[in-house]
Amino acid sequence: MSLALVQSRALTGLAAMPVTVEVHLANGLPSFTLVGLADVEVKEARERVRSALQNAGLEFPANKKITVNLAPADLPKDSGRFDLPIALGILAASGQIDAARFAGYEFAGELSLSGALRPVRGALATSLAIRSQSRHGSDPRQVLPPGSAEEAALVPNAQIYRAAHLLDVVRHFLPQEVREQLPQEQGDPESGLQLLAPQERHAHASLPDLADVKGQVAAKRALEIAAAGMHCLLLVGPPGSGKSMLAQRFAGLLPPMSEQQALESAAIASLAGRFRPEEWMQRRTSHPHHTCSAVALVGGGSPPKPGEISLAHEGVLFLDEFPEFSRSALEALREPLETGSITISRAAQRAEYPARFTLIAAMNPCPCGHLGSGQRACRCSPEQIARYQGKLSGPLLDRIDLHVEVPALPAEELLHAAPGESTAAIRERVVRAAGRAIARQGCANQRLQGRDIDTHAALDPAATQFLQTASVRLGWSARSTHRALKVARTIADLADCDSVRAEHVAEAMQYRRGLMGGGRKS
Repeated sequence: MSLALVQSRALTGLAAMPVTVEVHLANGLPSFTLVGLADVEVKEARERVRSALQNAGLEFPANKKITVNLAPADLPKDSGRFDLPIALGILAASGQIDAARFAGYEFAGELSLSGALRPVRGALATSLAIRSQSRHGSDPRQVLPPGSAEEAALVPNAQIYRAAHLLDVVRHFLPQEVREQLPQEQGDPESGLQLLAPQERHAHASLPDLADVKGQVAAKRALEIAAAGMHCLLLVGPPGSGKSMLAQRFAGLLPPMSEQQALESAAIASLAGRFRPEEWMQRRTSHPHHTCSAVALVGGGSPPKPGEISLAHEGVLFLDEFPEFSRSALEALREPLETGSITISRAAQRAEYPARFTLIAAMNPCPCGHLGSGQRACRCSPEQIARYQGKLSGPLLDRIDLHVEVPALPAEELLHAAPGESTAAIRERVVRAAGRAIARQGCANQRLQGRDIDTHAALDPAATQFLQTASVRLGWSARSTHRALKVARTIADLADCDSVRAEHVAEAMQYRRGLMGGGRKS
C-alpha cells in the first residue's frame, strides 16, 4: 500500500493535540516533501529520517515521490518528535511493515543519523494530557525514547513502551519470520519494545535547614504563616541580614504535594526540558535573575513557552532585588497572583499555563540598603528612597500578604546565638494547619475568594470590630482587608482555633505595614 497513517501528538501549551502523520509514495521525480504547518526543525526531519533508515539497514524508497502530511494542517508543529512516526510511515507505505499493526499506538522520538532514538521534551506533559483527554480504559500505547519514556510512565495507568533504536520499534511490528532477517549489529535484537511498569518515585529532600539562620524570630514566624496558608511574602532589610537564606529555606516548610500537583509541576518542567527525576514530588524554587524580561518571567514567544512563574507552579518563586526587576515584568505578575494561571495570546496561537506559586520577594529598604539598619548611616536622600520604593506599584504590593522587616544582626548575636528551630519542627505545625484548612474548605487560605472568605474566616464579634476599625484608620483597600483576614485565618489554624480572634487579627495587621521610611502604605 502506498499510503500509510501513523499517530503522534503536537504540544500546544500543556495540551497534546492528536496529529496524524500521512505518508504517500507515488511514481514521479524522486523527492521528499513535508507539509502541514511544520516548523524548521520538523522540516529538517527529511535528512534525519533518510540517513537513519539507510544506516539501520532498512530500505529508503529513493526512487519515489514521497509526500508527508502532518494533519491537521492548521496546527503548528515543532521539535524533532515527528522523526519516528515519519520513518515508520515511510516503511509502512513502502510495504516493509503492515500499517494495520500501528493501530492503538502513538509514536514520538527524534532520530539520530544512526537510527538511535533521542529524548523529546514534554513527554510527561503529553502523557498527562492524554490521560485527561481520553476515556477511561482507552488510552493509546505510547512508544517513546529512553529518558522520555520514564517521564511519561510517572502518569498512573499510562501504557508506555521504551525503544532505544529504530530497529527495536520495527522488529516489534514485523512478523516473527521476518525479524531474523534484519541486521543484528544495531541495538539489542532481543529487547524490542519494553513495556515500562508504573514508575515508583519518592521525594528525597535535601533542602537547607532553617536552623542555619541565626536570630530573625519575627521573619521565621512570617515564613511559618506564609507556608501554612500559601501566602506571598515580602522581606525588607539591609544587605547581609539573611533575606536570601530565609527565602531559600522556605520550600522545605511547605506541605507535601499531592500526586496530581506533582504531575502538573513535573509536566511543566518536562515541557521546558527541565524535568529531573530526583526532583519528583519536591516543590521547586524558581529564582530568576533581576535582569530577566517579562517574557522570561511570565512566558511567551512563538510558539508560547512557559515562564518562570509556571515553572514555579505549586512551588516558590523567589525574586531577589525585587525593585530591580523591570516595571513590565513586575506588573505582569498581578494577574497570575490573583488567578493562579497565565494566558499567553499570540496572533497565531494561544496557550494557558497554570501558575499557582508562592511569591517570596526580597529587597533593600533604599538604594544603599542601610535605611533603618542602625549599624551604618543611610546616605540616600528622601527623594531617592521614595523613587526606589516607588518602583513597586500599590496594586502589586496589595497582592503580597505579608510585609516583614529583616533587621541586621549585631556581630555578638550572630556569633553566639543558639541554632533556632529546625525546618522539620516548623513543618509539622505547617502541615497540621494546612490540613485544617483543606479539611474545612478544600484549599489553602490564600486561595479563598469572594463569599468563601466570609464563610470560612469565622471572625468572632471582637475580631470583627477590631478589623473594621483598623481598616478605616489605616485606609486599607478591600483587597488589603481581605488579605489580612486570610492571614488571620491562617494564624488561627496554627493556633488550632476554630474561630478567628482579635489577637489573630492584631498579628496579621503587623504584616500589612508600609515599607521602611514611610514611603507607602498598602
